[in-house]
Amino acid sequence: MRRSSALTLAVAAAVSLTLPAGASAQAAQAAQAAPSAQAAPAAQAAPAAQAASSVQAAPFAPSGHPSAELDRAALREAVAVHPGGGMAGAVAQVYTSGQRWRGASGDMVSGKRVTPGARFRIGSIAKPMEAVILLQLSAEGRVNLDQTVQHYLPGLLPETFAPVTVRQLLNHTSGLPQEFEGAPAPSQDEVLDTRLGFYTFEQVIQQTLRPEGRNRPGPRFAPGTKQEYNSLGYRIAGELIEKLTGHSFQHEVTTRILAPLKMKETSAPTRTAPIPGPYVPGYVPTSKGELVDVNEQGGLPSSMTSTTADLDRFLTALLDGRLLRPAQAAELFALPQDKSGAPLPYADASHCNTGPRKGSACFSTVLMSVPLRDGSLLWGKTGSDLGYRSAAFATPDLSRRIVYGYGTATPDGSAPIATRLIEAISTDTGTDTDTD
Repeated sequence: MRRSSALTLAVAAAVSLTLPAGASAQAAQAAQAAPSAQAAPAAQAAPAAQAASSVQAAPFAPSGHPSAELDRAALREAVAVHPGGGMAGAVAQVYTSGQRWRGASGDMVSGKRVTPGARFRIGSIAKPMEAVILLQLSAEGRVNLDQTVQHYLPGLLPETFAPVTVRQLLNHTSGLPQEFEGAPAPSQDEVLDTRLGFYTFEQVIQQTLRPEGRNRPGPRFAPGTKQEYNSLGYRIAGELIEKLTGHSFQHEVTTRILAPLKMKETSAPTRTAPIPGPYVPGYVPTSKGELVDVNEQGGLPSSMTSTTADLDRFLTALLDGRLLRPAQAAELFALPQDKSGAPLPYADASHCNTGPRKGSACFSTVLMSVPLRDGSLLWGKTGSDLGYRSAAFATPDLSRRIVYGYGTATPDGSAPIATRLIEAISTDTGTDTDTD
């Protein structure tokens, strides 16, 4: 595995997706490997600006909140694509006040219609699925969350590293290095040229902890003393799942989550492949400004694709108790604490940086929390892959739920879809924190 190719896998993990008041969910691009591109000049995007926006509304079980008509005009505007905007195409699904709304828009570049059921790359929304699998294995007595990685995967971590527990991998308190820490960042063209490579969890772990041609990174802090978002911990979690079960991650996530929940439009890859079926378009510009269709990518065993309906089905099952036993379900909202019972501090200002608990841990063992201005909390996860951004969040009682995915059309891929969707379903608009 070429070092430059593997390094592009870490780009998404290194930059946060945010949901602050008045701003959008954002992320840097994750990448994978080997050249192949469908390129279109960026200037050709404008003629497709009138690409159709498709919306659909349907009732669902009453939420217990006062009934109010959804602002469908605001929701349509939230997913609308515009020339010069960050989105090439978008899909979203919202539940609130006893109503469901689904919408879609795009493709800004080709002019093709995007339907609400289109698939997209979900990035780190796969992390809660990894956590669920390990919690299920814990309930089966096959793993102890408070046992160390060194016990289950001897020799994986360097001998100089302090003991790191499985729980600390999942709640981002491990203090492990970030993926490919210390390596030079790839250029945009390198990211595009190497996006088709498919890597195992083990390859990414070894290229991070035992790199060739540069110094090995050490721990960032003592395990269990701080929280800092860390994708390497979830690569190790994926490796642990495969070691404990003797099966691939694709097998475990399918048999434990996708098949039981009838998530028929969701898949985990075993090789480099395009997004199956109708998909949300995602484009990344080259250094010359040409837009490259990046729907076909490699990545990792956890580089999954899905739809808004399937992700909502997963989040609903997770929060209503169908996926976890009560003892494990208690982990959903449990933030890591110090010995006095206070939430651990967050390591820097990149996450957990607003709201009443600003500067304190906001990631649980499975999800992350996002406080709204009305005092309620959303729990869920955001995701980022090369050319794609996504999020799935809900209140614990499932009375309000938001799922979206969009393809990018600009270098940073930023767009105000998250804030606009939240404002459309909130009695007191806006969010007050961030996510990754």
